Amino acid sequence: MRDLTIDKIETFAVALPTLRSFGVSGGSVAVAGSPSIRVLVKVSADGVHGWGEATPIPAWTYETTESIVTTIDRYLAPAVLGRPCWDLDGLTTAFDRAINRGFTIGSPLAKAAVDMALHDLLGRALGVPVSTLWGRRRRDRITLGWMVSGQTANEVADCVAEGRELGYDAFKVKIGLHGEREDLAVVRAVREAAPKAPLWVDANQGFTVDAALRLSRELDALGVTAFEQPLPANDIAGLRRLRADSPVPVALDESLRHPTDLATFVKLDAVDVAIAKVQRSGGLTLSLRLCQLAEDCGVRLMGSGLTDSDLGLAASLHLFAAFGIDTPVDLNGRQFVDSVYASGVEVKGGVADVPTGPGLGVEVDEAVVRELAVDPLA
Repeated sequence: MRDLTIDKIETFAVALPTLRSFGVSGGSVAVAGSPSIRVLVKVSADGVHGWGEATPIPAWTYETTESIVTTIDRYLAPAVLGRPCWDLDGLTTAFDRAINRGFTIGSPLAKAAVDMALHDLLGRALGVPVSTLWGRRRRDRITLGWMVSGQTANEVADCVAEGRELGYDAFKVKIGLHGEREDLAVVRAVREAAPKAPLWVDANQGFTVDAALRLSRELDALGVTAFEQPLPANDIAGLRRLRADSPVPVALDESLRHPTDLATFVKLDAVDVAIAKVQRSGGLTLSLRLCQLAEDCGVRLMGSGLTDSDLGLAASLHLFAAFGIDTPVDLNGRQFVDSVYASGVEVKGGVADVPTGPGLGVEVDEAVVRELAVDPLA
């Protein structure tokens, strides 16, 4: 491969159709009838192009559409223009010099979009999928979970039935939205509607340690397999206590922005399960490091996403396949947004094929991207 150098980075804030409403403990993520904004990034090098995605969710983290676009345009892009696109390690260092870390990784969603696009570009330059670049692909298909979020206990049966009609047989439930009693009622209703299905819950930092301990005992009785991010991300003491006493394995998501975060939790014996999430960890480069560390330390891996459209979905599928994640994963973008700009990712019956096309394996219709683009600063 010739020594491709980055010569242009473009950002597009696109308004995608929203299929269903979706909320987390921090607030609304998607509202049916209103567009869902995704920031797409196009990186060009000597006539070759790659695409990446950032998913702004202020209810989940601090990065907004406006901040992602300006961070890339004014800081990350100038820091890497003219550099060789194959030097992913050096580019990651350049990102950190442009937007440094605070308590943990700085601007991970913005960095993830550019890093994702670089992986796509490298694969396209060589004519191979990202998994070939890495030399690792342990699975060809990934099982997806159906999201239950915001419903009351009386509404859950219809939501579960809808997922099962589409071929999904694993369910993730967002809790921390209603109060302990109603949360448990929702989880119980899911279990009644799907008695044998894999079932896990995600609190998105919504509880205190005492509340989480009370809930974990009830969740265990319902056959819940993982309790995801029950406490605030930086409550290491609380998570260590919970992990010691909870009958349900504690899975960490928001706590694990950077691989060094996972190292800290491993040293303190405060993690059962590590959630792999591309955008949260600043892209595929750092996500590979985090997943490898988890595997080397004997920490179980689960997979999740950020209601990504198809670019983010494809990136996650390559990552999860590389580490052979065989439990259902939360890649729920297809449930909530319509990726009208993209093709190449096949999802049938709640199972996604890992793309085999060059790069991420997603074909982007740039004309549609430009048609859907909005001014985030207007």
